[in-house]
Amino acid sequence: MEQRNRAGRGRKVALGGIVAAAGLALSGCDVAPPEAVDHLLRMGWPEGITPEATAMGNFWVWVWVWVAAWIIGIIMWGLFLTAIFRWGAKRAEKKGGGEFPRQTQYNIPLELVLTTLPVVIVMVIFFFTVQTQQKVTALDKNPEVTVDVTAFQWNWKFGYAEVDGNLMPNGQDYVGTDAERQRLADETQVNPDGDNPIHGKSKRDMSYLNYNTVETLGTTEEVPVLVLPSQTPVEFRLASGDVSHSFWIPEFLFKRDAYAHPESNQQERSFQVEAIEKEGAFVGRCAEMCGTYHAMMNFELRVVTPEQFREYMAFRTANPEAPNSDALKAIGEEPYATSTHPFNSDRDTRDGDNYVDNNA
Repeated sequence: MEQRNRAGRGRKVALGGIVAAAGLALSGCDVAPPEAVDHLLRMGWPEGITPEATAMGNFWVWVWVWVAAWIIGIIMWGLFLTAIFRWGAKRAEKKGGGEFPRQTQYNIPLELVLTTLPVVIVMVIFFFTVQTQQKVTALDKNPEVTVDVTAFQWNWKFGYAEVDGNLMPNGQDYVGTDAERQRLADETQVNPDGDNPIHGKSKRDMSYLNYNTVETLGTTEEVPVLVLPSQTPVEFRLASGDVSHSFWIPEFLFKRDAYAHPESNQQERSFQVEAIEKEGAFVGRCAEMCGTYHAMMNFELRVVTPEQFREYMAFRTANPEAPNSDALKAIGEEPYATSTHPFNSDRDTRDGDNYVDNNA
């Protein structure tokens, strides 16, 4: 009778654990946990600044860390400790028992539980993985700003391809393609002298890159600052001018590689965010080892209000030759990057002087 009661209590504990795990998993979906609890339980995970980042943060913290890691870990530790202290040889000897505890290798209900439970856990994790992935990679967010991102050794170029009319001073939709430069790039597909070894195309084919009339180009002396409006859906279109790079803003909790010839390499070059929910300056990095100055290949995302962005685009379109720093200054922003420094390309930097101070 006592053994039956213990078994009944064990089933109730197991059921309670499963219900708790399911509850935590469901809370990781779209319902934000209480702020104080969230800070305590995130265990170092950064706060996201987009809805996609929030979904990924909740998924990793609540589903992976607390369901997949902690709950499963606690169950396993409990089993280990129970086996060690309850069925140890010394304890059995004191009770006058045999060397081995009662064997349960033919306990069919227990074996069914041990087979079914891992399958259920994997199915739950798989479900939330797919749900989060679909939210993050969806291209149906109706972007109001489309940015062409070109990575190259060892810096970045940002161009405004399309901007919705409500973010432009004249109220007209903006299409920023530089037709002449795009035409010249298209002509590089084929070499007139017949040297076209890559599936009939030239080694210097740059037709896959996008060129815009309003661009921000990074140099070793100036970190490029990408200016975007808050609370606005944005699309990023990535490509590399040489080797593989990776576009990463830590607060996005997301990165995507930038390749040369992305379509030929079967890569989806675009990703979208529903909105950038926090204004301010955020450092961006290359997250793919790309050569000598990879560690210094940074940029800054400057998130401003939609009203400021409208003023920014008015300045950039009216003053195409003016530097990006002048446009930032015109809307009351710091003209240069505040989250990272431009790098010094001189290899003799043993004294630690490996960046350029624009304020000096």
